[in-house]
Amino acid sequence: MSDDSPVDTEDQFVPAFAESPLGAALGSLAAAMSAVGTAAIGALMLLIVADVIGRNLLDLPITGVSEIAARTVVAIVFLQVPAAILQRRLTRADFLVRRIGRTSPAAVSVLEILFCITGAVVFALVVWASWPKFTSAWTTAEFFGVQGVWTIPTWPFRGITVLGAATATLAALYRVTREFETMKAAQ
Repeated sequence: MSDDSPVDTEDQFVPAFAESPLGAALGSLAAAMSAVGTAAIGALMLLIVADVIGRNLLDLPITGVSEIAARTVVAIVFLQVPAAILQRRLTRADFLVRRIGRTSPAAVSVLEILFCITGAVVFALVVWASWPKFTSAWTTAEFFGVQGVWTIPTWPFRGITVLGAATATLAALYRVTREFETMKAAQ
């Protein structure tokens, strides 16, 4: 049995390329980053379980698990936040937004625009603050861990922060344009 109900384009995560080439490219990038973040969650879970089993049953802990976990959690956030912005799933008080939306859909659009502009500014500041640290980590071969025991380079994690924040900035700005289009269509 097929569902012939119309598709609400506002609920689509990745718009059609013909409708919005920039939105389609940005949505595809965000979806790919989110998929990598999801895979990282699975890998991190396996690593932690292996460490717990190794530590408690075999008396063979895995070196560096806490350092990897600490940096991976931050990387996962920055990998998944652009998709959350595009899907309108960032943490918010949905009960309040729904209540306002019943009386004034335009007010919800204005709130969304303000929220996304604020987000774009914050993520742009993260890029601005993180870029020098990324380039420094890249050029100086900065690492974390204990030299001679276990080390890993920091540049991939810093690069993920820059990429994720830059993509989140673009996603927030794209959401602003979509909200303006929604407001115009409603008038």
